Amino acid sequence: MAKPKVLLLGEIQHAGAVWEKSVASIADVLEPNSTNRAEFLEECKSGRFDGVVAAYRTFDSVAVTGMIDQELVAVLPKSLKFLSHNGAGYDQVDVHACSERDPPILVSNTPTAVNDATADVNMFLIIGALRGFNTSMLALRDGKWRGSPLPPLGQDPQGKVLGILGMGGIGRNLKKKAEAFEMKVIYHNRRKLDAELCGGAEYVSFDELLAKSDVLSLNLPLNKHTRHIISDAEFAKMKQGVVIVNTARGAVIDEAALVRALDSGRVRSCGLDVYEEEPKIHPGLVANPNVMLVPHMGTWTVETQTAMEEWNIGNVQAAIEKGKLNSIVPEQEGMA
Repeated sequence: MAKPKVLLLGEIQHAGAVWEKSVASIADVLEPNSTNRAEFLEECKSGRFDGVVAAYRTFDSVAVTGMIDQELVAVLPKSLKFLSHNGAGYDQVDVHACSERDPPILVSNTPTAVNDATADVNMFLIIGALRGFNTSMLALRDGKWRGSPLPPLGQDPQGKVLGILGMGGIGRNLKKKAEAFEMKVIYHNRRKLDAELCGGAEYVSFDELLAKSDVLSLNLPLNKHTRHIISDAEFAKMKQGVVIVNTARGAVIDEAALVRALDSGRVRSCGLDVYEEEPKIHPGLVANPNVMLVPHMGTWTVETQTAMEEWNIGNVQAAIEKGKLNSIVPEQEGMA
């Protein structure tokens, strides 16, 4: 009996042994010969991937396939039922297009595997931005010790109000870490969480979150509803001297508006791990010494990268053996 076919988009760098045991031993694995999107579209149209049931994709495979959008979904083989994305954020995948296809393509991600590492970077950026470390770190490397003139005194996290926009797994993990620094946590979400899940954090409206937060942390997914959810109008509702931290996706903030808010003093400092047009960064952010910049390293650890790959492999294995995904994305929960 012929083995089911699986399409591997990108490289498995840490969990190769798990892949060999869990997937390669029970499926025929195909990999594209394409080096860019145009070639990949043609390779799909050629029928080379016909019969593929499931696909494993990495974040970096976008360099070959481009976005998994309506154009690409239309030429993927009709046999493809499952798309397993290696990452918590899946804005590279048009879930609506996948759902609307006949038959639909069910999409999974790796939600909780990234929580600790991303929240760690989140906390690093909060402390660094509050304390104003970046200006003096730059001065030190330039041979000027703390700087001349001296930088303004920083602020302690103790007693500050941390507003979390998006109380998913990363947001809840961040809450625990922030409370170790004696910060008070409030949050806004699409819906209020039960007391046990939110750990007792206070639920507030979106406008209250903007008005009350000393530090605003963005931990929500990027989609058509959240793109530029923070822009000029939202900055105007915040405290003077607020600190902004973003480890979610760059485009949840209007970067040009953020630069204006920094220049006006509305935003005192910020810490960013993600950007609207990665790897391009708005020059106003690069030029501002009060902005801590990290090049999208929220999950950049051996342990987390391995856990993500193993989780994603588990989704592919479940798709082959059980005909379902372990962690289907929320938009498709009723379709499983």
